[in-house]
Amino acid sequence: MPQQPPAQTPLRGTGSRPGSPPARPDASMSLLTNVMEHSLDDGYAEAAARRAEGGGLPRTLKAKLWLGAGLVLTAGIVTVGAAEARISAPVVAKEREELIDRIEAETGDVDALQNEVEALRTEVGERQRRALRSEGGDQGRTVALLAGATEVEGPGVKLVVDDAKGTGGGDGGGPRETSGFSDTGRVRDRDMQRVVNGLWESGAESVAINGQRLTALSAIRAAGDAILVDNRPLVPPYTVLAVGDGKKLNTTFQDSADGHYLHALRENFGIRFSISTEDRVRLPAAPSLIVRTAEPGSPDAPRGSGRERTDSGKGTS
Repeated sequence: MPQQPPAQTPLRGTGSRPGSPPARPDASMSLLTNVMEHSLDDGYAEAAARRAEGGGLPRTLKAKLWLGAGLVLTAGIVTVGAAEARISAPVVAKEREELIDRIEAETGDVDALQNEVEALRTEVGERQRRALRSEGGDQGRTVALLAGATEVEGPGVKLVVDDAKGTGGGDGGGPRETSGFSDTGRVRDRDMQRVVNGLWESGAESVAINGQRLTALSAIRAAGDAILVDNRPLVPPYTVLAVGDGKKLNTTFQDSADGHYLHALRENFGIRFSISTEDRVRLPAAPSLIVRTAEPGSPDAPRGSGRERTDSGKGTS
Protein backbone atom coordinates (compact mmCIF):
# COMPACT_ATOMS: atom_id res chain seq x y z
CA MET A 1 0.00 0.00 0.00
CA PRO A 2 1.59 3.20 -1.01
CA GLN A 3 2.45 5.70 1.85
CA GLN A 4 0.74 9.07 1.89
CA PRO A 5 2.69 12.12 2.71
CA PRO A 6 2.03 13.46 6.25
CA ALA A 7 -0.51 16.26 6.57
CA GLN A 8 1.05 19.62 7.02
CA THR A 9 -0.07 21.72 10.01
CA PRO A 10 -1.12 25.14 8.83
CA LEU A 11 0.91 28.05 10.18
CA ARG A 12 -0.56 30.03 13.10
CA GLY A 13 -2.48 32.94 11.76
CA THR A 14 -2.38 31.89 8.18
CA GLY A 15 -4.63 28.88 8.14
CA SER A 16 -8.36 28.86 7.74
CA ARG A 17 -11.15 26.66 8.71
CA PRO A 18 -12.91 24.56 6.13
CA GLY A 19 -15.72 26.48 4.50
CA SER A 20 -14.50 29.95 5.73
CA PRO A 21 -13.59 32.65 3.21
CA PRO A 22 -10.00 32.88 2.34
CA ALA A 23 -7.91 35.09 4.67
CA ARG A 24 -6.76 38.48 3.47
CA PRO A 25 -3.13 38.77 2.69
CA ASP A 26 -2.85 41.85 4.96
CA ALA A 27 -4.77 40.35 7.89
CA SER A 28 -1.72 40.58 10.09
CA MET A 29 -1.61 44.37 9.51
CA SER A 30 -5.15 45.12 10.69
CA LEU A 31 -4.03 48.05 12.93
CA LEU A 32 -2.25 49.78 10.12
CA THR A 33 -5.21 49.12 7.88
CA ASN A 34 -7.59 50.73 10.41
CA VAL A 35 -5.35 53.79 10.68
CA MET A 36 -5.25 54.13 6.91
CA GLU A 37 -8.98 53.70 6.46
CA HIS A 38 -9.94 56.00 9.41
CA SER A 39 -7.30 58.65 9.32
CA LEU A 40 -9.56 61.38 10.88
CA ASP A 41 -11.02 61.42 14.40
CA ASP A 42 -14.78 61.21 14.58
CA GLY A 43 -14.99 64.71 16.08
CA TYR A 44 -12.96 66.16 13.23
CA ALA A 45 -15.07 64.28 10.75
CA GLU A 46 -18.25 65.64 12.35
CA ALA A 47 -16.93 69.18 12.27
CA ALA A 48 -15.85 68.80 8.65
CA ALA A 49 -19.29 67.49 7.75
CA ARG A 50 -20.99 70.48 9.43
CA ARG A 51 -18.75 72.92 7.62
CA ALA A 52 -19.53 71.18 4.39
CA GLU A 53 -23.24 71.48 5.14
CA GLY A 54 -22.92 75.18 6.16
CA GLY A 55 -23.55 74.52 9.88
CA GLY A 56 -22.47 76.78 12.84
CA LEU A 57 -19.90 76.37 15.56
CA PRO A 58 -20.02 73.48 18.02
CA ARG A 59 -22.17 73.94 21.10
CA THR A 60 -19.24 73.70 23.53
CA LEU A 61 -17.31 76.33 21.61
CA LYS A 62 -20.31 78.64 21.64
CA ALA A 63 -20.64 78.28 25.44
CA LYS A 64 -16.97 79.13 25.89
CA LEU A 65 -17.32 82.18 23.69
CA TRP A 66 -20.34 83.43 25.66
CA LEU A 67 -18.49 82.87 28.94
CA GLY A 68 -15.50 84.80 27.71
CA ALA A 69 -17.72 87.66 26.55
CA GLY A 70 -19.42 87.77 29.97
CA LEU A 71 -16.10 87.90 31.76
CA VAL A 72 -14.89 90.72 29.55
CA LEU A 73 -18.12 92.67 30.15
CA THR A 74 -17.89 92.17 33.92
CA ALA A 75 -14.29 93.31 33.97
CA GLY A 76 -15.28 96.40 32.01
CA ILE A 77 -18.08 97.28 34.43
CA VAL A 78 -15.80 96.84 37.45
CA THR A 79 -13.14 99.00 35.85
CA VAL A 80 -15.60 101.78 35.05
CA GLY A 81 -17.08 101.66 38.59
CA ALA A 82 -13.64 101.86 40.17
CA ALA A 83 -12.74 104.80 37.97
CA GLU A 84 -15.94 106.66 38.86
CA ALA A 85 -15.42 105.97 42.58
CA ARG A 86 -11.87 107.27 42.37
CA ILE A 87 -13.08 110.40 40.63
CA SER A 88 -15.98 111.04 43.09
CA ALA A 89 -13.98 110.29 46.28
CA PRO A 90 -12.53 113.82 46.60
CA VAL A 91 -16.01 115.31 46.15
CA VAL A 92 -17.51 113.13 48.89
CA ALA A 93 -14.62 113.92 51.23
CA LYS A 94 -15.07 117.65 50.64
CA GLU A 95 -18.82 117.47 51.30
CA ARG A 96 -18.15 115.52 54.52
CA GLU A 97 -15.67 118.14 55.72
CA GLU A 98 -18.14 120.91 54.95
CA LEU A 99 -20.86 119.08 56.90
CA ILE A 100 -18.53 118.63 59.88
CA ASP A 101 -17.66 122.33 59.81
CA ARG A 102 -21.35 123.25 59.78
CA ILE A 103 -22.08 120.94 62.71
CA GLU A 104 -19.21 122.38 64.72
CA ALA A 105 -20.32 125.93 63.94
CA GLU A 106 -23.93 125.21 64.93
CA THR A 107 -22.76 123.47 68.10
CA GLY A 108 -20.73 126.53 69.01
CA ASP A 109 -23.78 128.74 68.48
CA VAL A 110 -25.90 126.48 70.69
CA ASP A 111 -23.27 126.55 73.43
CA ALA A 112 -23.10 130.33 73.27
CA LEU A 113 -26.90 130.61 73.51
CA GLN A 114 -26.93 128.16 76.43
CA ASN A 115 -24.34 130.25 78.27
CA GLU A 116 -26.41 133.35 77.61
CA VAL A 117 -29.53 131.62 78.96
CA GLU A 118 -27.67 130.56 82.10
CA ALA A 119 -26.37 134.10 82.62
CA LEU A 120 -29.86 135.57 82.23
CA ARG A 121 -31.33 132.95 84.55
CA THR A 122 -28.71 133.80 87.17
CA GLU A 123 -29.45 137.49 86.82
CA VAL A 124 -33.20 136.93 87.15
CA GLY A 125 -32.69 134.78 90.23
CA GLU A 126 -30.50 137.40 91.87
CA ARG A 127 -33.07 140.11 91.18
CA GLN A 128 -35.78 137.93 92.71
CA ARG A 129 -33.68 137.34 95.81
CA ARG A 130 -33.02 141.03 96.24
CA ALA A 131 -36.72 141.74 95.86
CA LEU A 132 -37.59 139.18 98.51
CA ARG A 133 -35.06 140.62 100.93
CA SER A 134 -35.94 144.26 100.33
CA GLU A 135 -39.74 144.02 100.13
CA GLY A 136 -40.27 141.44 102.84
CA GLY A 137 -40.04 144.01 105.65
CA ASP A 138 -39.02 142.62 109.00
CA GLN A 139 -39.65 139.08 107.76
CA GLY A 140 -37.79 139.54 104.49
CA ARG A 141 -34.82 137.40 105.51
CA THR A 142 -37.09 134.65 106.83
CA VAL A 143 -39.17 134.69 103.67
CA ALA A 144 -36.05 134.55 101.48
CA LEU A 145 -34.68 131.70 103.59
CA LEU A 146 -37.86 129.64 103.39
CA ALA A 147 -38.20 130.33 99.69
CA GLY A 148 -34.64 129.15 99.04
CA ALA A 149 -33.64 132.53 97.68
CA THR A 150 -30.45 132.78 99.77
CA GLU A 151 -27.68 130.50 100.89
CA VAL A 152 -28.04 128.98 104.32
CA GLU A 153 -25.41 127.70 106.73
CA GLY A 154 -25.72 126.08 110.12
CA PRO A 155 -25.79 122.80 112.05
CA GLY A 156 -27.64 119.86 110.60
CA VAL A 157 -27.32 116.33 109.30
CA LYS A 158 -25.70 114.64 106.32
CA LEU A 159 -27.50 111.65 104.82
CA VAL A 160 -25.89 109.65 101.99
CA VAL A 161 -28.07 107.13 100.10
CA ASP A 162 -26.59 104.80 97.48
CA ASP A 163 -27.61 101.82 95.34
CA ALA A 164 -26.83 98.30 96.49
CA LYS A 165 -23.47 96.85 95.48
CA GLY A 166 -23.41 95.21 92.07
CA THR A 167 -26.74 96.73 91.10
CA GLY A 168 -27.64 96.14 87.44
CA GLY A 169 -30.27 97.73 85.24
CA GLY A 170 -33.78 97.15 86.54
CA ASP A 171 -36.73 96.24 84.36
CA GLY A 172 -39.15 98.32 86.42
CA GLY A 173 -41.52 95.43 86.99
CA GLY A 174 -40.73 94.20 90.49
CA PRO A 175 -42.35 94.28 93.94
CA ARG A 176 -41.54 97.97 94.28
CA GLU A 177 -44.51 98.87 92.06
CA THR A 178 -46.86 97.24 94.55
CA SER A 179 -45.13 97.04 97.93
CA GLY A 180 -43.01 100.17 97.81
CA PHE A 181 -39.69 98.30 97.95
CA SER A 182 -37.00 97.65 95.38
CA ASP A 183 -36.21 94.24 93.98
CA THR A 184 -33.20 95.61 92.12
CA GLY A 185 -31.34 97.43 94.87
CA ARG A 186 -31.57 100.69 92.93
CA VAL A 187 -32.66 103.88 94.67
CA ARG A 188 -35.85 105.27 93.12
CA ASP A 189 -37.38 108.72 93.04
CA ARG A 190 -40.12 107.69 95.51
CA ASP A 191 -37.42 106.65 97.99
CA MET A 192 -35.85 110.10 97.86
CA GLN A 193 -39.28 111.70 98.17
CA ARG A 194 -39.89 109.84 101.42
CA VAL A 195 -36.42 110.69 102.72
CA VAL A 196 -36.80 114.41 102.02
CA ASN A 197 -40.35 114.63 103.36
CA GLY A 198 -39.24 112.72 106.45
CA LEU A 199 -36.49 115.29 107.06
CA TRP A 200 -38.97 118.16 106.64
CA GLU A 201 -41.33 116.55 109.12
CA SER A 202 -38.49 115.88 111.56
CA GLY A 203 -37.66 119.59 111.80
CA ALA A 204 -35.33 120.40 108.89
CA GLU A 205 -35.32 124.08 107.93
CA SER A 206 -33.60 123.71 104.55
CA VAL A 207 -32.75 120.66 102.42
CA ALA A 208 -30.53 120.06 99.37
CA ILE A 209 -29.74 116.94 97.33
CA ASN A 210 -26.37 116.77 95.55
CA GLY A 211 -26.15 120.55 95.72
CA GLN A 212 -29.70 121.12 94.43
CA ARG A 213 -31.63 123.29 96.89
CA LEU A 214 -35.22 122.21 97.46
CA THR A 215 -38.11 124.63 97.82
CA ALA A 216 -41.84 124.29 98.38
CA LEU A 217 -42.27 123.93 94.61
CA SER A 218 -39.44 121.44 94.01
CA ALA A 219 -40.27 118.11 92.41
CA ILE A 220 -38.41 114.82 92.60
CA ARG A 221 -39.21 112.72 89.56
CA ALA A 222 -37.75 109.88 87.51
CA ALA A 223 -36.71 109.64 83.88
CA GLY A 224 -35.91 106.01 83.23
CA ASP A 225 -33.42 104.99 85.91
CA ALA A 226 -32.30 108.59 86.56
CA ILE A 227 -33.63 110.71 89.41
CA LEU A 228 -34.47 114.33 88.57
CA VAL A 229 -34.69 117.24 91.00
CA ASP A 230 -36.38 120.19 89.33
CA ASN A 231 -35.65 118.53 85.97
CA ARG A 232 -31.94 118.28 86.72
CA PRO A 233 -30.53 114.73 86.69
CA LEU A 234 -28.66 113.38 89.70
CA VAL A 235 -26.26 110.46 89.94
CA PRO A 236 -25.70 108.20 92.96
CA PRO A 237 -24.62 108.41 95.68
CA TYR A 238 -27.29 110.92 96.72
CA THR A 239 -26.00 113.30 99.41
CA VAL A 240 -28.78 115.00 101.35
CA LEU A 241 -27.88 117.99 103.54
CA ALA A 242 -30.43 119.36 105.97
CA VAL A 243 -30.09 122.39 108.24
CA GLY A 244 -31.59 122.15 111.70
CA ASP A 245 -30.92 120.93 115.22
CA GLY A 246 -28.46 118.21 114.27
CA LYS A 247 -28.85 115.70 117.09
CA LYS A 248 -32.60 116.11 117.42
CA LEU A 249 -33.08 116.01 113.65
CA ASN A 250 -30.99 112.82 113.39
CA THR A 251 -32.85 111.01 116.14
CA THR A 252 -36.30 112.16 115.11
CA PHE A 253 -35.79 111.16 111.48
CA GLN A 254 -34.50 107.65 112.27
CA ASP A 255 -37.43 107.07 114.65
CA SER A 256 -39.97 108.22 112.06
CA ALA A 257 -41.83 106.02 109.58
CA ASP A 258 -39.62 107.30 106.74
CA GLY A 259 -36.49 106.44 108.71
CA HIS A 260 -37.81 102.92 109.28
CA TYR A 261 -38.58 102.71 105.55
CA LEU A 262 -34.95 103.51 104.76
CA HIS A 263 -33.75 100.84 107.21
CA ALA A 264 -36.08 98.31 105.57
CA LEU A 265 -34.59 99.09 102.16
CA ARG A 266 -31.13 98.35 103.52
CA GLU A 267 -32.10 95.12 105.28
CA ASN A 268 -34.19 93.68 102.44
CA PHE A 269 -32.54 94.99 99.29
CA GLY A 270 -29.03 96.07 100.22
CA ILE A 271 -29.54 99.79 99.61
CA ARG A 272 -26.76 101.60 101.47
CA PHE A 273 -27.11 104.74 103.56
CA SER A 274 -25.31 106.57 106.34
CA ILE A 275 -26.46 109.50 108.45
CA SER A 276 -24.30 111.74 110.60
CA THR A 277 -24.73 114.87 112.69
CA GLU A 278 -22.77 117.84 111.37
CA ASP A 279 -21.73 120.97 113.21
CA ARG A 280 -21.81 123.04 110.04
CA VAL A 281 -23.41 122.43 106.65
CA ARG A 282 -23.85 124.91 103.85
CA LEU A 283 -26.66 124.85 101.31
CA PRO A 284 -26.66 126.90 98.09
CA ALA A 285 -29.53 129.08 96.97
CA ALA A 286 -32.14 127.60 94.67
CA PRO A 287 -31.15 127.96 91.01
CA SER A 288 -34.55 129.35 90.03
CA LEU A 289 -37.53 130.79 91.86
CA ILE A 290 -41.16 131.28 91.03
CA VAL A 291 -42.31 134.35 92.92
CA ARG A 292 -46.00 135.01 93.37
CA THR A 293 -47.49 138.07 95.05
CA ALA A 294 -50.78 138.58 96.84
CA GLU A 295 -53.05 141.46 95.87
CA PRO A 296 -56.06 142.65 97.84
CA GLY A 297 -59.34 142.04 96.08
CA SER A 298 -62.68 143.79 96.29
CA PRO A 299 -65.13 142.58 98.93
CA ASP A 300 -67.40 141.23 96.20
CA ALA A 301 -64.63 139.29 94.50
CA PRO A 302 -64.84 135.48 94.85
CA ARG A 303 -62.39 133.81 97.19
CA GLY A 304 -59.18 132.66 95.61
CA SER A 305 -59.22 135.33 92.92
CA GLY A 306 -56.04 136.94 94.23
CA ARG A 307 -52.58 135.53 93.61
CA GLU A 308 -50.96 133.96 96.65
CA ARG A 309 -47.36 133.53 97.67
CA THR A 310 -46.59 129.81 97.89
CA ASP A 311 -42.80 129.81 97.97
CA SER A 312 -42.61 129.83 101.76
CA GLY A 313 -44.42 126.52 102.23
CA LYS A 314 -42.67 123.21 102.81
CA GLY A 315 -42.93 119.77 101.29
CA THR A 316 -41.68 117.99 98.23
CA SER A 317 -43.93 116.39 95.67
